[in-house]
Amino acid sequence: MRHRLIIAFDYRGRGRSHYAHPATYTPRHELADCLALMDHLHIDKACLVGTSRGGIIAMLMAQIRGDRIAGAILNDIGPQLETEGLLRIARVIRQDVEYRTWEQAARELRAGSPEISGLTDSDWLCFARRLFKEQAGTIIRDYDPALALSFPSPEQLSREAHPELWTEFSAFNEKPCAVLRGEFSDLLSEATVRDMAALHKGLITASVSGRGHVPFLDEPESIAAVLGVAELCDSSN
Repeated sequence: MRHRLIIAFDYRGRGRSHYAHPATYTPRHELADCLALMDHLHIDKACLVGTSRGGIIAMLMAQIRGDRIAGAILNDIGPQLETEGLLRIARVIRQDVEYRTWEQAARELRAGSPEISGLTDSDWLCFARRLFKEQAGTIIRDYDPALALSFPSPEQLSREAHPELWTEFSAFNEKPCAVLRGEFSDLLSEATVRDMAALHKGLITASVSGRGHVPFLDEPESIAAVLGVAELCDSSN
């Protein structure tokens, strides 16, 4: 079995990374962070797994520094996004939530995620620990609240056209690429996935059952797509 190095990091303002000025919470700044990390680790080229916003950053990298990309997996993200999903994200990112215990956080997360199925109580607790952190005895979201300032408001999303990234996505045309879509995703439509497959003739597509935005990447459909791209990257090197 082939062994691969997997590097997962927290973008600025999230998780264990430092909080920064809200004006720098942009995909362009986060792309620069990705490239700086690759340089720091002496990684010339990598196969990217971009979940949600991470997929936007991957598409930007493909256009600007495609030489650094061996292949990519876009997890429930594409060059065209649905208003319904963007509005939900805008509302969630602005919510100020606090829980007394991890069990309460898991229960509330479960109640607010009817599109997700097949998880045990333990799975929901693990999911909560990926999204929240404990601070001064209280469970809160694990990101800088100022991130809301960098995301369009619900009012803006309702009245303004959303930028599209078809030119950026087309930069993957000569590279192994896959797109995952949660069965009940409100951000990435089936029609957009079909348009992506028409543009990228070798695109691997997978619909992940019992998931919304986003698949967890441990589902059989997700694993098969990720390994498919990785193997194509191996054969092209």
